Amino acid sequence: MDILPLWAWLLFYVLVFIMLIADLKMFGKKGEHEVSIKEALKMTFVWIGVSLVFCAGIYFLYPVEPHEKAMEFLAGYLIEKSLSMDNLFVFLMLFSFFGVERKYQHEVLFWGIFGALVLRSIFIFAGAAMVEQFEWVLGLFGLFLLYTGGKMFSHNDEQQSDPSQNIIVRLFKKFFPVTDQMHGEKFFIKEKVKVNSEKFATATKATPLFITLLVIETTDVAFAVDSIPAVFSVSRDPFIVLTSNIFAILGLRALYFALAAVAKYFTYLKYGLGIILIFVGIKMLLAMNEYINAGAAWLGYDLNMPHIEIPTVWSLAFIFGTLTLSMGLSYLISKPNKN
Repeated sequence: MDILPLWAWLLFYVLVFIMLIADLKMFGKKGEHEVSIKEALKMTFVWIGVSLVFCAGIYFLYPVEPHEKAMEFLAGYLIEKSLSMDNLFVFLMLFSFFGVERKYQHEVLFWGIFGALVLRSIFIFAGAAMVEQFEWVLGLFGLFLLYTGGKMFSHNDEQQSDPSQNIIVRLFKKFFPVTDQMHGEKFFIKEKVKVNSEKFATATKATPLFITLLVIETTDVAFAVDSIPAVFSVSRDPFIVLTSNIFAILGLRALYFALAAVAKYFTYLKYGLGIILIFVGIKMLLAMNEYINAGAAWLGYDLNMPHIEIPTVWSLAFIFGTLTLSMGLSYLISKPNKN
């Protein structure tokens, strides 16, 4: 946390805020605008370009090991981006479940991403403080990534829980009235409610569009539990972890509309993501040999596990190769189905 001065952190958040406003103004303008595939692809490449420019800035300007930090940023960005692609398919399912029309989806995604930026920042600062105080926590992160990576292979996409039974949604409905009908892009509406036979009162009600946003926000919390420990496997610098996470999230809105049209071509993406999570989990555990040996000694075993540090370049190559291979196989195997 002491590598960069406070003004650098504040400047970064100011830039993020400006980029969010620019994204809202230029892409999916407010109103009943249905985002086209061409528009989504254009903005996806713009966001990737902005992220690469920021990476170049780290390469030339970062005060400590700038070349290594730039590679760490790229690896973290690629991990977060690849995991986000799987998350976007969950968003696609949620929009379908709640019956949100395509022209209103960009509004939900904008505020969903804004909330995700706030939550991710809190999680990353808390995680960085925890790792700095208790380094052995990284070993727990590694074990958790092995578990979540393995779950990718056993998870059945057909067994989906009812999003409307989300515990946060149920609590919200207990304290706040919700209307059953959509009202365009509005999250809240005012309706007249009959108090008695002679009197009416105006009540504020949430719409199903807001419930969709609530489910997306709570779902992102679960996603963050997977992705943030994964980024800590390639960098322990909180600025690199934070910026790689946020830049990956900033382009999610455009990426969603680009992927929604070709979702059927990503059948095997989750297996590639499972392999990536298992890889970063093993990478994290290999660097925790001191704590693993101490734990084994406490149990009466002389493990003598060596310290193995996988270079960031190798990690980046493995992640990129696995992601490319899984997407390529998905496309090749799904292509005959189209014919």
